[in-house]
Amino acid sequence: MLNKKYHDKEEQVMSNKDDKLTRSEAGKKGGEAAAKSHDKDYYEKIGKKGGKATADSHGDDFYEKNGEKGGEATAKSHDKDHYEKIGEKGGEATAKSHDKDHYEKIGKKGGKTTAKSHDKDFYEKIGKKGGEQRNK
Repeated sequence: MLNKKYHDKEEQVMSNKDDKLTRSEAGKKGGEAAAKSHDKDYYEKIGKKGGKATADSHGDDFYEKNGEKGGEATAKSHDKDHYEKIGEKGGEATAKSHDKDHYEKIGKKGGKTTAKSHDKDFYEKIGKKGGEQRNK
């Protein structure tokens, strides 16, 4: 439901001929007014509602395409150090919330997936690399 005070204020802003605001400026002003009259819970509720509506009306392809676009844009604007930092941060957060069993399960799952797509030569190469690294 529209907040009457906010709605009236927006109409005044849009109809004021002396202070012509762009749509963006009016939106910003309205957003600031709304932020003063709504709390975090309100925004969480409408965010979840919008997210559910989007999920209901779009398939997996929608999220895959957008994720890919976002990943490409991020890759263009960030270097290797950025990915190392966020990977380390994510790894630390995961380690705090998961136990040894979790890592054993995902390790087995990854091993099975890798075994399906790689042959004996692959394992010989990575075994050799690992041995060389250990001997350094």
